[in-house]
Amino acid sequence: MINFQSCLEKYAELAVKIAVNIQPGQSLWISAPIHQPEFVRLVTEQAYKAGAKLVHIEWQDEISTQIKYRLAPDEAFETYPAWRAQAVQQFGEEGGAFLFLESSNPELLKGIDPKRIAASSKAAGAALAKWRADMSASRFTWSIIGVPSEGWAKLVFPDLDKEAAIQALWEAIFKASRADREQPVQAWHEHNETLHDKRAYLNRKQYKKLHYRAPGTDLTVELPDHHIWNGGTAVNAENNPFNPNVPTEEVFTSPRKEGTRGVVRSTKPLSYQGNLIENFSLTFENGKVVDFSAETGYESLKTMLGIDEAARYLGEVALVPHRSPISESNLIFFNTLYDENASNHLALGDAFPTCVEGGLAMSREELDQAGLNHSLIHVDFMIGSADMDIDGITADGAIEPVFRNGNWAF
Repeated sequence: MINFQSCLEKYAELAVKIAVNIQPGQSLWISAPIHQPEFVRLVTEQAYKAGAKLVHIEWQDEISTQIKYRLAPDEAFETYPAWRAQAVQQFGEEGGAFLFLESSNPELLKGIDPKRIAASSKAAGAALAKWRADMSASRFTWSIIGVPSEGWAKLVFPDLDKEAAIQALWEAIFKASRADREQPVQAWHEHNETLHDKRAYLNRKQYKKLHYRAPGTDLTVELPDHHIWNGGTAVNAENNPFNPNVPTEEVFTSPRKEGTRGVVRSTKPLSYQGNLIENFSLTFENGKVVDFSAETGYESLKTMLGIDEAARYLGEVALVPHRSPISESNLIFFNTLYDENASNHLALGDAFPTCVEGGLAMSREELDQAGLNHSLIHVDFMIGSADMDIDGITADGAIEPVFRNGNWAF
């Protein structure tokens, strides 16, 4: 039996010291669900103890969001508040950190017209393009961590009553995030070192291609020249490390836009814009999705792929061992932050300029020439399993094992 309050306090400490690594004099923007005030207050307290200058809290209410999608006029989804776009942009440019508390019900917008969701995504994508580009480039500190909601908890633990489901999800989050450890901050420093070792090996290898094989998957992904594998900590413009995702088990890079060929099948549900997409398959030619299917959520998948032309190309390839705390929980979280860290995954849409040498100093045209995709979306989806093998193919055609039976082969 875990000590809940102790784990909650440790989790708040991880949020401040590991996720965003608040520095003295730095401000923190917390985007938080209204049903988690106690945890938000713990994070706020930890942030001020770490020397934060200001903690700004932006409360979110998913029920109000649902009401908007049901009842607001169409034009409400075709624009994005300029004042908010300006606010987050200025906050980031002034060195502030962003902490996003992920808690949404994966089925919140089930039954909502996909055209409304697409219009809202396009409007937000256009208005926040500069801010999101700065985020992808790690010019400011940001991180995503999870906190339970009733809808999410009941989806993960359908056989439990509301209170028991929320408690079970908290405990699963603590375990996945190492907040249940005696010294969780030290455990994270050690874990980051392990991820750094894996990415250093892959950066030395500079594989030309990766070849994925699993039931329903036979996919070849070409990597750009001078690509960089990242994972664990990122570094902001002030050279301060932070963990963009807590938890994280991945090392990742961005593929060459037109270099993906073959077919890949999902192995976990994808929660996208309040809808679940399950058991889907994508077929690629010259980097582009040319065919797709889904047992559940086909229209949502179609909408996502139609956000812009580049949404049909990959922006990320990520390697995650099947043996990891999240995978070994045997839970499907119905949440990308967690499920992507139980499984090898890919992402459709925008690529990371930090994943190619000199990328942060490149213009958009230079990034295009380097082979990096540019899109309004970046959506991770899970493809890994205990049956997946991955080979690295060198520039001279040599084939070397990277993954065998879902785990690292080196």
